[in-house]
Amino acid sequence: MANSTSADLKLTVQATGENSGTWGQITNTNLLILEQAIGGYSSVALNATTGATLTFSNGALSNGKDAVIKLTGTITGNVNVVIPDSVEKTYIIENATSGAFTVTVKTSSGNGVTWGTTDKGKKMVYSDGTDVVDTAFTEVSSDYSPTLSGILDTNGNDIIIDDTGALEDDSNNEYIKFSKTATAVNEITVANAAASGTPNISSTGDDTNIDLNLTPKGLGKVTFNGSGKIQGVAEKVTVSGSFDSDIDFDTQTQGVLLSTAAADANFTVNLRGDGSNSLNSVMDVGESITVAYISKQNATAYYNTTVKVDGTGVTPVWQGGSAPTGGNSTSNDVYTYTAIKTAASTFTVLAGQTQFA
Repeated sequence: MANSTSADLKLTVQATGENSGTWGQITNTNLLILEQAIGGYSSVALNATTGATLTFSNGALSNGKDAVIKLTGTITGNVNVVIPDSVEKTYIIENATSGAFTVTVKTSSGNGVTWGTTDKGKKMVYSDGTDVVDTAFTEVSSDYSPTLSGILDTNGNDIIIDDTGALEDDSNNEYIKFSKTATAVNEITVANAAASGTPNISSTGDDTNIDLNLTPKGLGKVTFNGSGKIQGVAEKVTVSGSFDSDIDFDTQTQGVLLSTAAADANFTVNLRGDGSNSLNSVMDVGESITVAYISKQNATAYYNTTVKVDGTGVTPVWQGGSAPTGGNSTSNDVYTYTAIKTAASTFTVLAGQTQFA
């Protein structure tokens, strides 16, 4: 029986009684081919327009049998690197070519794995004899949970987090959740600081003037622990062009309510959270809230006769020791109210009237 050749690495399979006097050299060559398949490396220069076909010589070393292949050369078009059909083998392949074109490693008549025009990276692939398949071992996919044994260094690259993705603790509870805006041009920058410096969270991006919103959920509040320092503040003002003798002051949506229509009757001010929430529900015991109502007065002046909290009348503690008995003609009367929650559904209200003419 004559010698034969193995299907994948093209080893010489010696028949019994063959190769008298030469079998040792053939065996040594087979061992070198196995070494090449396990740990061999070769650099394959690609033709600029046609790429390359990996060689599998019978009973001899050849570049298609290497474990690691580095693709080199300058390509001027999309090219293929071809593995002959029926060969089953695993490779680590690096695309080190120059030129912004794709490189596809494929079988002669099957499908393959493509490096994009700017992808000069490494992939582990295998040929199943019909197609070349990407193992995706170089990707951290959704069904793989890597455990780091050291610091994660992105080497200057970004970390991409999908919409609604999160950073989680070791019990899979979310620390920070991310929400994507499809046309986003602005973002937050977090900066650390040297000794005696102050870390900074800032709005940055393409626009010139960018606000920074801190939005609590539901009736929650933004809490500043420790002392605060404000360099500038803009308070929400609602401007109303009509007068109402029963005024619902929504503390959740405004700090100041300005009526540009002159009062034509005495009026009641009811402090509440908003149309859906009571002041009691939006405040904790031991908290206060201060708001202002600006009432326009003509020659005949009117004034605030009743103060309520959540629809229930209260007796304010008035600045100066007594409640006003009238308004001020041809002026803007400013009423300030500080509601202090002392117990559940229990408030002390400090009130004052000031004339601005």
